[in-house]
Formats: sequence, structure tokens, C-alpha cells
Amino acid sequence: MVEENFLNKTYRLETQEETLAHYEAWADTYDEEIKENDYAQPKRCASALAQYSPSDEIHILDIGCGSGLSGLALSDSGFKNIDGCDFSPAMLEKAKSTNVYRKLFSADINEELDIQAETYDAVSAVGVLAFAHIRTEALRQMLRIIKTEGLLVIGLNEHYWKDGSVGEKIRKLSEEGDAELLFEEYGDHLPGADIGGWVAVLKKK
Repeated sequence: MVEENFLNKTYRLETQEETLAHYEAWADTYDEEIKENDYAQPKRCASALAQYSPSDEIHILDIGCGSGLSGLALSDSGFKNIDGCDFSPAMLEKAKSTNVYRKLFSADINEELDIQAETYDAVSAVGVLAFAHIRTEALRQMLRIIKTEGLLVIGLNEHYWKDGSVGEKIRKLSEEGDAELLFEEYGDHLPGADIGGWVAVLKKK
């Protein structure tokens, strides 16, 4: 059994440098450890996106794709046109081996993405909004690259939803007219580690 050192450290990361080093070191054993704890968010997010998507042919960007578990879940839900990006080159190598991505590239979502506005029909951000990972201000960056009427699905652990004010900021986007909140549900995140999480779907206006 894999030790839970990496998983435990994930919630204590404070800087971008620590985050990159952490995931580069974790890449080889990430899938094994995360699956041992019954990682539920990829499937929950893919199912929520499928519920509101007009077609399985939409072009999706899987932000913070990691080792590709989120892309596999999207593929299992019938989606065919999936791109992925991540901060960690080692994780991108793992994602490549899943063979579900049309294109993979390195990106730091905390910086402005080198992607034209309204490029994608949907963006999936599964487990990437966290204290030292992606700042919640990146929500607007995600919306920028989504087409009007396109979808943003977000999955994150319960602590950051509350303490990082993500839930509050999602509702603010809706109140300000930038997006419509279509779906919001609490459920499993990492049930093996007794961690719950939220899934939300927004439609860009």
C-alpha cells in the first residue's frame, strides 16, 4: 500500500514552487494513491457536464488535467474532443499515456493563458482550485476562453469551497451576470480519506 505522504502534503502547500515540486515527485504514484482513496470527483464532474452539454462533440479543455483521470472520466461519459493542460510536465507525460487527449500543453492558469477568448465549448477544472494551486481569480480566466453559452464544470474539496470562498465567488459571478449557475451539489471527493467536495456547473453569458 502506498503511503499517504503526498496526499496529506497536498493540503499544506503554500507556494507555486512547492506545488510544482510536489506534483513532479508524486507523478509516478499519483494514480495508485488517489484511487486507493476512491477519488470521486472526475466521474461526478464528467456526469454533471454531460447532463448540461448539448452534445458529446463539444470541444473541452481539461484544466489541471494531472495524470489524466479527469480526461478518462470525460471520455467514459462520451466526450470525444478533449484537450488538457497542467502545470507539471511529469503529470502531462502520465496524461499522454491515457490516449484520450487530442492535445496536451503546459500552462499556469494563475497567469493569463495563451489561448484566444471563446476558444472552447467547455472547461473542466477538477480538483485544481486549492489554496496553493489555482487562485479563485482564475475563474474569470476560465470563463474568458469559453464560448458564450459554453459550460464550466468545477470540482473541489469541501475545505476550499468554504475557506477559499469559491462557492461565494461562483455565486457572485452569477449575480453579476457573467455566468448562470446551473448545478451545485455536495458529495464525495475522496471518501477513502473522509473528504467531501462540491461540483458546480456554470454557463457563460
